[in-house]
Amino acid sequence: MKIIKGRRGILRTFALTVATGAIGLATAAAKPAGAAVESALTAPGAAHLEALKKRLTQAPRRRDFKTVPMILNDRQQWDHEALTEVLAYGPVPKQAWDNIDIAGPWLSLMRNALNTQIWSFKHPDFLAVSVTHGTADLALYDQEMWDKYQLTRLAGEKFKTNTLIVEQKAAAADPTNYEDPAGPFSSEDNSIAALMRRGVVFMCCHNAIWEQAAALIKAGLNPDKLPHAALAAELTNHLVDGVVLIPGAGGTMLELQQVGFHYA
Repeated sequence: MKIIKGRRGILRTFALTVATGAIGLATAAAKPAGAAVESALTAPGAAHLEALKKRLTQAPRRRDFKTVPMILNDRQQWDHEALTEVLAYGPVPKQAWDNIDIAGPWLSLMRNALNTQIWSFKHPDFLAVSVTHGTADLALYDQEMWDKYQLTRLAGEKFKTNTLIVEQKAAAADPTNYEDPAGPFSSEDNSIAALMRRGVVFMCCHNAIWEQAAALIKAGLNPDKLPHAALAAELTNHLVDGVVLIPGAGGTMLELQQVGFHYA
């Protein structure tokens, strides 16, 4: 299994036993957490959050599936190491967001919660998690999948491309001026990339991936004529760096709540 640590391009090899059968492989490929490595946008004093970000960067992400089953029944089929790190995060408060609509204000709501918790209530280690499913799940695929499968057909005409993974110009502004209305903590930098740099964890629901694969097949948006299980696997393999694959949004939300995450 290959792991790339952040943007340094350091390659290391790990031995890992991977379940065969439904997932059809005995090897696993890992991708880096990418933007999550950056620390410039975390608040001063966020030592626990910084440590979590580093551990999540090192946690493997399998992205070489050939097929996936409808119901995941083995932890090797999702990013269990990364999910375990999130579930074990101790500092409070921490919040899990039930994000469904790609066109909704979900990024703004999480950004505002971060700003309030960090600077109003002085909780620099505040952790926000996006439990992402529904059409919001589409924002977690790379542009290659958007182009190949015309995902705008599922996302809506507002999204000709996946604009939510593109960091905005405001990201280049001075991060020490958190009051800047055009800075990286403002609505001018609403993006998944920016929120990842602030420590937000984006989780992707396997059940949503499975349903989106079915929708693409039904709509005739399947240029390679892939079977359902293979198309779902390809979508899974093209999650943007840093995303945590989970077996299902609803069930995982319960796991988060049981360890102290507040539902939002």
